[in-house]
Amino acid sequence: MYQYSPEDQRLVNERVMQFRDQTERFLSGKLSEDEFRPLRLMNGLYIQRHAPMLRVAIPYGLLSSEQMRMLAHISRKYDQGYGHLTTRQNMQFNWLELKDVPDVLADLATVEMHSIQTSGNCIRNTSSDQLAGVAKDELEDPRPYCEMIRQWSTLHPEFSFLPRKFKIAVSGSKSDRAATQVHDIGLQLVKHEETNEVGFKVLVGGGLGRTPVIGKVIKNYLPKKYLLSYLEAILRIYNLAGRRDNKYKARIKILVNSLGIEAFTRQVEEEWGHIRDGSLLIEDANIDEMQKYFQPFNYAKQPDTGSSQELSEKLAASPAFAIWYRQNTQEHKVSGYRIVTISVKAPEEAPGDLTDKQMDGVAELADDFSFSRMRVTHEQNLVLADVPESKLHALWKGLLSLDLATPNVGTLTDMICCPGLDFCSLANASSIPIARQINDRFDDLDYLYDIGEIKVKMSGCMNACGHHHVGHIGILGVDKKGEEWYQITIGGSAEEETSLGKIIGPSVAKENVAETIATLLKTYVERREEQETFLQSVRRLGVAPFKEAVYA
Repeated sequence: MYQYSPEDQRLVNERVMQFRDQTERFLSGKLSEDEFRPLRLMNGLYIQRHAPMLRVAIPYGLLSSEQMRMLAHISRKYDQGYGHLTTRQNMQFNWLELKDVPDVLADLATVEMHSIQTSGNCIRNTSSDQLAGVAKDELEDPRPYCEMIRQWSTLHPEFSFLPRKFKIAVSGSKSDRAATQVHDIGLQLVKHEETNEVGFKVLVGGGLGRTPVIGKVIKNYLPKKYLLSYLEAILRIYNLAGRRDNKYKARIKILVNSLGIEAFTRQVEEEWGHIRDGSLLIEDANIDEMQKYFQPFNYAKQPDTGSSQELSEKLAASPAFAIWYRQNTQEHKVSGYRIVTISVKAPEEAPGDLTDKQMDGVAELADDFSFSRMRVTHEQNLVLADVPESKLHALWKGLLSLDLATPNVGTLTDMICCPGLDFCSLANASSIPIARQINDRFDDLDYLYDIGEIKVKMSGCMNACGHHHVGHIGILGVDKKGEEWYQITIGGSAEEETSLGKIIGPSVAKENVAETIATLLKTYVERREEQETFLQSVRRLGVAPFKEAVYA
């Protein structure tokens, strides 16, 4: 895990002091709302429906137990005792008082955390694969390159006031668990066909929101040493040519589509030619130095890496543990270890919400079972990536005591959900009550296991913070003359074969969302072929039979 240098710490401390002064001047009337707004946004502070909301940066989703304890402390002292995990692998606090925010930032700074560039028209938190460094299918750990991008982009003087917000994702595996194809820039580690050297495939112009677009390949292979210079070239073209007259047409996807990928590529390549061998060139020594922060743990020194016999006995003795093991753990690249996904989707709770007690509890479990490290996923869960098999049963019992052992990872109720109308001032409709409606309707885990993997993603407005466009089932809240209605899409996916969901028909009433999903699933069960997933069935059958069933 990256550790701050003295320069890093000084920068964050100075930002805290600066924002404290700005906040005091605003509260005393020396700064107007218009003057204060860009200052607070550059520090991750929004004014939401009920209270200020602060978004805390968690670079590429990686957290230490110490940092998680600090988030718990903040939720207890300054908020209402919980935090919300986001689809950019960050955490939000929804009930802060403005006067307290400088103190929150000061507390965060003591554990190498901040909220810089978690909002505003700048380069946001770089996201990545939650299994980075431990996945068996990984070509190379993407986190060192995420950290390089974070350092390059933080307070970048040229890109602090872009036409619109800008998001980058990096994946190191063939399985795209970072949704790289629906980002402004997507980076995929690949091998050169001839030399076998690892570099990057670069995609540009992806994104969701009002105009969902799948990113286009701008470069099939980019040597590692040119990563930052090529990103700089792309951002320069966007910064100069991107629209600033209409925020709905300001994202890079609009520019790429208006110019065409060929013309956009030519402009990028021309700009890159001027800078590629300059100060942004990444030497092998730079890569080696950054990789030191992300070395594999010394698994050999772990006491008792586990007995398969002991694990088998515990699985046989406890059906509940066996179900959790099957649903919420997966193979680790090191024999004797498992990757554990902690479902933050208990049926009675808002998806992605963690209480202060749960944060403290997970931190303790990470200390005991996973080298004091955890990851936030873009699907609003947590991961303990390095758990000895022999410790899984003890971990499970610990999660049970925290109400974090729901065995629903990958199922219908493991849904992505934005805060919606309950909190967000931009929302058209509620999201959290719909999540509860779905949980109430589909409370039979055996049924969920039978229908298999289904990714439900829900947004309360067209900004698509819940990624509804790429849900196997997508739910979008819309306003119809002051009433909440919901548009349903099917067939979306953010994985390697990325696709945008198709609307099944007219929006449905709020009270009918769960039953509409039930009809879709009934149609799937009746029409599926052997071993066929819901997504595969939709792609084979098309929307028509599902539409017919819903609106019959």
